[in-house]
Amino acid sequence: MSEKMPTQHLRQLEEDDLVHRRVHAEVPLRVEYSLTEHGRALNTALGPLGEWGRDRIARERRAMVDHPDAPSMPRP
Repeated sequence: MSEKMPTQHLRQLEEDDLVHRRVHAEVPLRVEYSLTEHGRALNTALGPLGEWGRDRIARERRAMVDHPDAPSMPRP
């Protein structure tokens, strides 16, 4: 995947007021993204989808895999 695609997606999320982009005046340039209040509210809306996914994993007897950059997901 090229660097262009994630950048385009992040810019779209910024336009949709889901993420905030902060540019640090450093060399090399550093950009930091964080969720806006609107973006954090999306987590609530996606909660039922996450529950559905956990139920499906349990139903299919698959192993849950944690990602080191994400908070631990609750176990069913």
